[in-house]
Amino acid sequence: MAGTVAFLLKGYPRLSETFIAQEIRALEQRGLDIRIVSLRHPTDRSVHPVHREIKAPLLYLPEYLHQEPRRVLRAWRKLRHHPRYPLLFSAFLADLRRDRTRNRVRRFGQALVLAAELAPGVERLHAHFLHTPASVARYAALLLDLPWSGSAHAKDIWTTPDWEKREKLASLDWLVTCTAQGRDHLAALAPRPTTVTLVHHGLDLQRFPAPAPRREPRRDGSKPADPVRLLSVGRLVPKKGYDILLAALGRLPRDLAWRLVQIGGGPLKPDLQREAARLGLGDRIEWQGAQPQEIVLKAYDDADLFVLASRVASDGDRDGLPNVLMEAQSQGLAVVSTQLPGVGELIEDQGNGLLVPAGDAEALARALEQLIHDPQLRQTLGAAGEARVRREFDMTDGIELLARKFGLADPATRDEARPVPRAAAGLRS
Repeated sequence: MAGTVAFLLKGYPRLSETFIAQEIRALEQRGLDIRIVSLRHPTDRSVHPVHREIKAPLLYLPEYLHQEPRRVLRAWRKLRHHPRYPLLFSAFLADLRRDRTRNRVRRFGQALVLAAELAPGVERLHAHFLHTPASVARYAALLLDLPWSGSAHAKDIWTTPDWEKREKLASLDWLVTCTAQGRDHLAALAPRPTTVTLVHHGLDLQRFPAPAPRREPRRDGSKPADPVRLLSVGRLVPKKGYDILLAALGRLPRDLAWRLVQIGGGPLKPDLQREAARLGLGDRIEWQGAQPQEIVLKAYDDADLFVLASRVASDGDRDGLPNVLMEAQSQGLAVVSTQLPGVGELIEDQGNGLLVPAGDAEALARALEQLIHDPQLRQTLGAAGEARVRREFDMTDGIELLARKFGLADPATRDEARPVPRAAAGLRS
């Protein structure tokens, strides 16, 4: 039987991280005893249904150390004489020399609080994201002599320095990541390439059931009273390419009838709304902000076409395989996106969607115009996309692999997780 695992998340719950919530719930259903540790409090006003189903107890660490100084000091006093504290402090100082930031100090303080307050019986730490949650997990695991593992996704892979990724990959037991590009990059940095495994997130298809048969599509952009309905779901951050999408929409013929619904919040919303107004598109775009899953599902049902203009941001941040593309295709929607490696693991250009070069507004405009004019092509691509998602991107296989790594399978497969040291059991009792 697997032991109790503490999942470290940057923030919980988050509407934009459905894939993490569905994984936690599925592993709970398989019998894994989970504790959730969050580095930040939630900022979304609502949650998805899956969040309400999760049973795991929740611990929030101090988001900023100065906000809870007594809690941090109490943890330090409890742990400063622990026999493994010098190992932790030495590792922290080595990192601080290479990363002289408040963020580094904050992760050290959060790790102390986690180590001091971790529930008795936790036998493994698991960090979702290889940047800050993995820093806290690594420090706490070093102090408590616990094994730890991780899941790497997108931003955390491409914006974390290589030296830091090497340190973490040498320290953890195993790591999963959601794209082949991410797997290959991290495996090249790991002391043992087999440390890193590709696990696509996939979809919980019970939450995304097959859509009702769509009526014969007729909207072709010729009737202002019945425009083609475009949908995009994503955070309003640089890597999602919403400035490119606006530029593409601005290039469409003025007499082409379309409307766009955008779901997702983010810091770029005011700038993007101003740009939409400047381009004369303000009355054609509805900015709905972050929404719970039931509203997103309704938006998929109402839409004719899904678009996501992902690109590599100036700081290296990029998408892996965006779950919203799988979600849209699961509902029979034709999809237009960009030629990023992770996206290409799902979408074959002209086969089950259209792909254009990332950052190319002119090419994106041509693809959108083609699909707005051609309802039959939308239907063909949508059917092909739905068939592939349901055939190859059901989350079940990924959950089974994770279950084995966490020791939930039969005893013959449990050697993937190394024996758990018990040195810190007295500290946490």
